[in-house]
Amino acid sequence: MTIITERSAPMRVLSDGWVCAKRNLIKIKRVPEIMVFVLISPIMFVLLFAYVFGGAIDAGPGLDYKEFLIGGIFAQTVVFGATFSGAAMAEDMQKGFIDRFRSLPMSRSAVLVGRTGADVVYNVLSLIIMALTGLLVGWRAHEGIPKMLAAFVLLLVFAYAISWIMAWVGLIVPSVDVINNASFIVIMPLTFVSNAFVPTESFPPFLQPFVEWNPVSALTQAVRELFGNVPVGVPVPDAWSLQNPVLYTLLWVVLIVAVFVPLSVRAYQRASTK
Repeated sequence: MTIITERSAPMRVLSDGWVCAKRNLIKIKRVPEIMVFVLISPIMFVLLFAYVFGGAIDAGPGLDYKEFLIGGIFAQTVVFGATFSGAAMAEDMQKGFIDRFRSLPMSRSAVLVGRTGADVVYNVLSLIIMALTGLLVGWRAHEGIPKMLAAFVLLLVFAYAISWIMAWVGLIVPSVDVINNASFIVIMPLTFVSNAFVPTESFPPFLQPFVEWNPVSALTQAVRELFGNVPVGVPVPDAWSLQNPVLYTLLWVVLIVAVFVPLSVRAYQRASTK
């Protein structure tokens, strides 16, 4: 009998997780509408805000709204893309797949690792489509390829952390409809009450502290700086979170992963068909 050592346990999680990730990615062949949503919605958001609302929104002195916009669209899209984990886990719960997975000789966290890993693939595709669309409407990254890639990695890392929150929620709610509604209630304020689409100064004074410390605002500010979409001479934000957006975003990633990975694994162990 093969003995799983402590040293081989992480490799077993990754191996089993990869198998589960492939299961989720193969689903695209059976439900191609998933890819339609993943690829079309970013294009719609870019075009909508760039050409419909762009003329009515003042990004601030010295700022090109299209370049200001793209960082926010990137942040919004990867956060929305992270919700696939919650919906998929809730669907597997409803159909009884979770009970079947728990009966298999596999790592207890493999299903979760595979599900959240599949979200990363979806978000990579979304980022590629958004970047190409952004180039067509006039967006440019001015800080070179290394910083541009760093911005994309930061977006994916943050989205991966959000996927664990959604996976946990998907395991504790009774249906896919509930997870969709819960995701909307949480994610809409985070993305729209942020600096993703308008400057912080345009919000009422009582909302500005929330906007400044909102992790989505920090993520947006970080990718704008890494892309070079913040012109020289633009005032430095007052809040520490926006003065150090990369560090603040990474602190949120560490906190979310530290809290929700154990919660998700525990919820998976206790899960049963409802």
